[in-house]
Parts: sequence; C-alpha cells; structure tokens
Amino acid sequence: MNKDFSKEEVLKKLGDRIKSLRIKKGYSSYEYFAYEHNISRAQFGRYERGEDLRFSTLTKIVQAFDMTFEEFFAEGFSDEDTQTLK
Repeated sequence: MNKDFSKEEVLKKLGDRIKSLRIKKGYSSYEYFAYEHNISRAQFGRYERGEDLRFSTLTKIVQAFDMTFEEFFAEGFSDEDTQTLK
C-alpha cells in the first residue's frame, strides 16, 4: 500500500532514528555525541527533534554512527512506508 507522508512526518522519523541510534551507541547526551563527531551541538539537537537537515549533514550523521545508508534506514522505515512527499 502506498501512503503519502508530509515532510514533517519524514523529518520526525529521521529524528527518532537519529536519537535511537545515539542512545544505542551509549550517549545519553546528544551534545556529547555531536561534540565528539564534530557536528554542531545546537543543530544536532534540532535534527533529533525532527527539524530540517541537509543531505550532506545526514551523510555526516550516518558516518558518525559507522553505518551505511541501508543500515540506517533498516529500522524505523519499512517497505510499507514507501514515502511520497506532499
């Protein structure tokens, strides 16, 4: 089934995934994770809250988690959630 998602819903899913992975890596503080990976702490906090981010920034975050894009999108995004932005 094809379902349309708004940009805000997609960004919320990205933010949830980023936060989940940070916690799994053992970082209780997003600020410490961002600092250790040379990502703006203020910006990283916004990304976790589901605010807009650039693709280049997403790439940097995925690399900071030592993952591929396939691994990053393996959870929290399913085939049933094939997204077409409104």
